[in-house]
Amino acid sequence: MTTPDRRDEQILVLAPTGRDAALACTALGRAGLAAEACDDVAELCRRLGSGAGAALVTEEALPPPALRCLVDAMGGQPAWSDFPLVVLTGGGEATQAGVRALRALESLGNVTFLERPVRVMTLVSTLRAALGTRRRQYEVRDLLLRLEEAARLKDEFLATLSHELRTPLSAVLGWTHLLRGGSLDAAARERGLEVIERNARAQAQIISDILDVSRIITGKLRLEARPVDLGAVVEAAMDTVQPAAEAKGVRLLRVVDASAGAVLGDPGRLQQVFWNLLSNAIRFTPRDGEVEVRAGRVESHLEVRVRDTGQGISADFLPYVFERFRQRDSTTTRAHGGLGLGLAIVRHLTEAHGGTVRAESRGEGQGATFTVSLPLRAGFPRPDAAPGKARGAGAAVSGDLRSLDGLQLVVVDDEADARDYLSTVFTQCGAEVRAVASAAEALAVLQVGRTDALVSDIGMPDEDGYKLIRRLRSLPPERGGRVPAVAVTAYARAEDRERALAAGYQRHVSKPVTPGELTAAVAELVGRDRAP
Repeated sequence: MTTPDRRDEQILVLAPTGRDAALACTALGRAGLAAEACDDVAELCRRLGSGAGAALVTEEALPPPALRCLVDAMGGQPAWSDFPLVVLTGGGEATQAGVRALRALESLGNVTFLERPVRVMTLVSTLRAALGTRRRQYEVRDLLLRLEEAARLKDEFLATLSHELRTPLSAVLGWTHLLRGGSLDAAARERGLEVIERNARAQAQIISDILDVSRIITGKLRLEARPVDLGAVVEAAMDTVQPAAEAKGVRLLRVVDASAGAVLGDPGRLQQVFWNLLSNAIRFTPRDGEVEVRAGRVESHLEVRVRDTGQGISADFLPYVFERFRQRDSTTTRAHGGLGLGLAIVRHLTEAHGGTVRAESRGEGQGATFTVSLPLRAGFPRPDAAPGKARGAGAAVSGDLRSLDGLQLVVVDDEADARDYLSTVFTQCGAEVRAVASAAEALAVLQVGRTDALVSDIGMPDEDGYKLIRRLRSLPPERGGRVPAVAVTAYARAEDRERALAAGYQRHVSKPVTPGELTAAVAELVGRDRAP
C-alpha cells in the first residue's frame, strides 16, 4: 500500500473570517485532528484537488459565486473520489433559503449538514467519520493505480513474449527454407542446423521460465532436497556457461572454496539459480569484460557472489530488479533480449531454500554484484557427486542413442509431425513401430500382436492419453493390459507428471525431447541398457 500523504489526513477549514477559521483549527487540533485554514474558496478548491482528507465550511463562507466554484470543483473529482464536505449552517427560519441553495452541493455526494449550535464532540465525531471514508477512497485509488501498473506490465510482457518467440522462429523457418533449397554447401548446412538447434533451445528455455513462474505464483514449485555440495553446483553451472563466455570474449573467473560445506537443497534448482545469474552477467558484460564468481563460507552461511564489469544497474531500477516481468528497458530499441523472469526465479528459488539474494551496483556502466546466501547445514555427510546439467541451461545433450533392436513399439500422437519424429527416432535405433493418431486406434493396435512398450502423447482430441492408459490398464494381460508405457507430452508441470504416473504410465517425459532422452526412456522402461 502507498505510504499515506500527510495532506490526505488534513481537514481544510473555510470560514467567513480568518479568526473564525483559526479558532476552528485550534479546537480540532485539541481533538487530535490536523486542520488548516483556507483564505478563500479558490484556495479550498485548489487544495481539494491536490489532496485532503475532508473540508469544514460555514454557510456564510459560501455566497453564490463561491458556491458555484465549490460545486464545479466537487463535480470534477476522479472516479474513485467522493470528497467529504461538512457544512455548518446557521439554523432557524432565516437560513432556509440558504440551505436550499446549498442543496446543489448535496446532489454531488458526500456532503453533511450540521445545524449550529453544534457540540464539539458531534463535530469531531462527524469529521473522524469523514476521514475514515476518505482513507478508504485513497485505498481504492492506490488499488486502481496498482491494477493499472499490473495491466501495463502485462501488456509489455505479452509484447516482449511475442517478440522473443517470433525471433527464434524466424531463424528456424528461414534456415529451413534455405536448407530445403539444396543450394548450400556443407559448411553452410552445418551452420544452419546449429542455428536451428540453438533457437529451438531458446524457445524451450522461454517456455521453461514461464512454467517455473506459473509454479511459483500458484505455490506448486517443489524441491527435491538432499545434502548438496554447493561448490560442485557452482562449478557445474560455470562449466555450462563457459562456451557462451568464450564466444563473447568475456573472462570467467572462479574462486570456489571446495571445503566450504553442504547445504540442504535441490541441486538442479540451485544450479538453475547460478546459471541464471551467470547468464545475466555474461549477457550484460561487453567483450573483454569479466565475470567473477566467489563461493565460500561466511559465518553460518555459504555465500556465492557473482560480480561483473558490465553495464550496471541504475539506482531507480535497483529496488525492482527481482520483480517478475520487470525490465530496465522494455522499448523496441533495447540492446538485450529476455522476458524479465530470470532474476525473479532466482529470488523465489533462493528463498525456497531458506536463503537470501541481493543486488548491488554503483550505477550504470559500473557493473553489478549479486550475492546468494544459503544456510549451512552442519552434520551432513559430504555429497560425493556433482549435479547434472543446469535445469535452466537449455542445453540437454542427446547423448548416445540406446539400442532398441527387435522391440515392438506403439506410438500414438495426434500431431503428424510429432508422430513422424518419434517413429523415425525409434526406427533408427532398431525398433519396429506402429504409429497411430488417436487413443481408439492405439487400443485396437495394442490388442493385436506383441507390444513391448507404448509411447503416448497426453493432449489428444476425443480421448486423451490419461483415458487411453486407464482403458489399457483395465484389460487383461493377454490383451495388452500390462504393456509398459511412457507419456511424452508438452504438459510438463510436476502435477502433470504425478497425474500421468497415477493414471498408469511408468515414465513421464516432457517435450521438447531429444532422441537420446527418448530412447533412454524406452530402453530403461523395458530393461535395455546398451548403446547400439
